[in-house]
Amino acid sequence: MENISPVLSERQRQILFAVIEQYAEIPQPVGSVTLAKLFNVSSATIRSDMARLEDLGFLQQEHSSSGRIPTDAGYRIYVNAISSGEIKKQAPRRSAEAIDARIDANLTTADRAIRGAVDSLVEATGNLGVATIGDQLYLSGLNRLFGQFLQIESAREVAELLDNLEPWLKEATPNEPLNVYIGSENPIGSRAGVSLIVSRFRSPLSDYSYIGIIGATRQNYARNMWLVQNIGQTLEGKLMGVVPKSLVASID
Repeated sequence: MENISPVLSERQRQILFAVIEQYAEIPQPVGSVTLAKLFNVSSATIRSDMARLEDLGFLQQEHSSSGRIPTDAGYRIYVNAISSGEIKKQAPRRSAEAIDARIDANLTTADRAIRGAVDSLVEATGNLGVATIGDQLYLSGLNRLFGQFLQIESAREVAELLDNLEPWLKEATPNEPLNVYIGSENPIGSRAGVSLIVSRFRSPLSDYSYIGIIGATRQNYARNMWLVQNIGQTLEGKLMGVVPKSLVASID
């Protein structure tokens, strides 16, 4: 994924980030009045900065009288800022502890531990959870994912992505500890309007196991990226350092 380095002022970057974070909380276009109060500048100044961000393709306006929402390119700048440490990942302690406990409760076999971890991710993020277990792809929370889309065409694109996700993972083998594919960046189902956040980890079943989530591009990236990366590291540590290889389960 290409690192975009636009010429933006610090305030414009912060406005972009604020739009993304507010839109993640409330699915409504963000207007200049709200941001003017946040940044303690005039609405006219905010409108000028937002127009600049729109011209560069980082924000878009659904209707002429509405505020702005992020584009895939805007989300990419935000995700890159999280990856670089400019924006801190959010560590939801309770969610992390619940996931850790669920993994421990299912450590009787590697596949049970992975399934339990995925189910916990679904509960913590409200997105679809995915993981490779040996040669199979485990999905949990399909209703959570499809409930985020109202248009039939979007649902079809999502279904195409899911149908081809397992062979794509085998072919692409993302090598970073944490990989984020936003909207149109997805090689399959690029028009579905979803983001894939996936972490690679080693398990007794494979040196290239993956766990992650798929959800609408409008989501809390700082939290969800932390959860996915943390759970990948936790699974690898527990499965490779604690669980003996005799516990490798046969796949049902």
